This record gives sequence, structure tokens and C-alpha cells, in this order.
Amino acid sequence: MAGTILIVEDEPAIAELIDVTLKRSGHHTLCANSVEEATRLIDRALPDLALIDWMLPGATGIDLIKRIRSNKRTQSMPIIMLTAKADEDDKLIGLEKGADDYITKPFSPKELVARIKAVLRRRAPQLTDDIVETNGLQVDPVTHRVTINGEVIHMGPSEFRLLHFFMTHTERVHTRTQLLDQVWGDHVFVEERTVDVHIRRLRQALEKSGHDAYIQTVRGAGYRFSRP
Repeated sequence: MAGTILIVEDEPAIAELIDVTLKRSGHHTLCANSVEEATRLIDRALPDLALIDWMLPGATGIDLIKRIRSNKRTQSMPIIMLTAKADEDDKLIGLEKGADDYITKPFSPKELVARIKAVLRRRAPQLTDDIVETNGLQVDPVTHRVTINGEVIHMGPSEFRLLHFFMTHTERVHTRTQLLDQVWGDHVFVEERTVDVHIRRLRQALEKSGHDAYIQTVRGAGYRFSRP
């Protein structure tokens, strides 16, 4: 499943190579050549992952990572450092400051795509193409199909995204605001009560098989997907 990836790189040739590579892999891209420009892009809409160079004009990539990790809105964003700094100590610093992975230049485009996929699978599994299944309930993000014991279940696109997110983040309680950000996007202005409407529709779609009981209301907190 395609994700939106922020590329923070001040060398035009490298930025273009990454941009082309990611677009060929089906991703959407945003490009910035400085920390300030990257910050403006993140403020507009939260990317699914950021590729950040260490050496940038003005503030460094490490400074940007600190900003991202210190902000509640962005602190869980997956980050990969992409830099010429190959010393082990530099790598440790990057990881300790909050990077999820560290790739040194020069790099293989195939390796870059594979590392991005690995980080997304670990940090944002709802963005991968992996089929997820729980007790006969199966969601296939490639075909956009939901089945229960082999029978196709019909539901709207918002209910599909909601179910896929729940099934890739089981046992965790999510507030309505978190669900809006993760399923609809934090740049989309939708009232919180909208979540309740789609939760109700999703439960109705799963009611026949009893899987509606997996979507649990946690009073005063939000919703959780858990085996009853």
C-alpha cells in the first residue's frame, strides 16, 4: 500500500534519485532541502515516513528528528536517516535520537525500498500490502476485500480503512482523534462524532458473524480491537 514519504535532502541529484525510486514503488513523495521547509510540510499534512539527511543547511537532520520526537502530533512518525556519516558512533547517535533505521550513502535503491517497507511494517503496518487475519476475518489491502470464512463482506471505503487499521493495531486503545488522524488523515477536518458513525456501520457489517464484538468501546478513552 502506498505511503506518503517526506524526503529531506539538500543534494538535488540524490533527492531526485530517491524521489524517482519511491514513485516507481508506488509511494507519494514530498521533498524538502532544509529543516525549516520540512517542518512546514509536516505542519500541513503528516507524512507516513520521513527520510532525513544528517547534513543540511542551517539546522541538521538530528535537530529535525528532535523536533519530530518532541511533538505529540509527530512523535510516532517513522524516520530513516540517509547520510554519508558511516561511523558506528554516528549511527548510534542517530538511532538514540529517534531514527528507526540508518542508511549510509552510497545506497542501493532496492535496499532503500526494502528498508522503508521493513520500517513501515514495524511502525505503520496499516501501510503495507500484507493480508491480516483474525479468527476467520481477513482483510486484503491489495484487492480491498474483506472476507469472513471465505465469504465476501461489503463495506464502505472508510469502514475498510478503519477495520484495516484496527486489525494492524490490535489490543491498543485509540481515541477518536487518533483514529481521525490515522484513518482520515490529520489534514482532513472531520468532527469526532464521525468516527462513531463509521464504527456503528462497521459493526453492522460484521454483525452476522459475531465479529462486531471485536470492536470494543472503552468508556472515556475510545475504541479497541480485541478478541472478546
